Amino acid sequence: MDPTTASPCTCFRLRRASRQLSQIYDSHLAPAGLSLNAYSILRRAPTPRQLSELADALGMDRTTLTRNLKPLLLAGWLQEQRGHDARQRLIAITPAGKAVLRRARPLWQRAQAHIERAFGTLPTTHLNTLLDQLDHALAPGAPA
Repeated sequence: MDPTTASPCTCFRLRRASRQLSQIYDSHLAPAGLSLNAYSILRRAPTPRQLSELADALGMDRTTLTRNLKPLLLAGWLQEQRGHDARQRLIAITPAGKAVLRRARPLWQRAQAHIERAFGTLPTTHLNTLLDQLDHALAPGAPA
């Protein structure tokens, strides 16, 4: 690491790496017209899901998710439905959304392979395990 950008802050380091990863995935997914964020949302809406449940699955707050859903709804890749309770919002992928997801899947796989070539398969697997552990440890209600 460059000493001019070194930081003891774990969040800074994770965000910087995350931005670099996002740029790689976004560039690979661009031919499908998707960002990594949009791809992730579409992947997690295979059946109608409550907005709050989808937000939890993505690790987003509802406001951020609502903002990120707008272009996907406008593109016709997702649809919004009302649940049994009129206040309940359900989000579901449409046939057009499934089609764009099918086109994007091999592009995502190429991005994943790019990361594994650059960082190594074992370190990538280890990183994913550590990130899952961090996510679990920092989840609301987890012991501090």
